[in-house]
Amino acid sequence: MFALVGDVERYPEFLPWCTRLKIRERREEGGHTILVADMTVSFAVVQERFTSKVTLSAAERRIVVEYINGPFRYLHNRWQFEPGPDGTGTIIDFDIDFEFRNRALGLLIGAVFDKAVQHLIHAFEARARRLYGTARVPTV
Repeated sequence: MFALVGDVERYPEFLPWCTRLKIRERREEGGHTILVADMTVSFAVVQERFTSKVTLSAAERRIVVEYINGPFRYLHNRWQFEPGPDGTGTIIDFDIDFEFRNRALGLLIGAVFDKAVQHLIHAFEARARRLYGTARVPTV
C-alpha cells in the first residue's frame, strides 16, 4: 500500500477530482525520496493548483506531504503504514489538516469534506483491489 499511495504520478488515473499531477523535482535525501509536485484539482466549478513537497520514507513506512504554494493557508498530510495483525494486510493511519485562504472556497469544500474524504478512500481501496487483487480492503 505504501507503493500505491507513493505513486503520486498515477493519481489522475484513479483519484476523483485530481485532473493533473506534475513532478517538478525528484531527489534522494537521507534515505528518503523527496518529490515536489504540482497537483490540479477540479471540484464542481472550482479548479485549483497547488504545490507540495512529498517525502516518501520507506524504512519508516511513512509519507508526509508539506504544502508549498496554492489556495491553502496551510496543508498537512501524513500517511503511516503498519503491518496488519494477521501479517497479510496493512493498517493505514491517515491525517489531514488544512485551511483555505479563500473563505468562500473553504465553505464550499467544508460542506462536503467528509463525503469527499470517503470518496477518496474508496478510490484508493478500488485501486488496491485492481493492482493487488485484494479480496477485502478494510474501511478506514
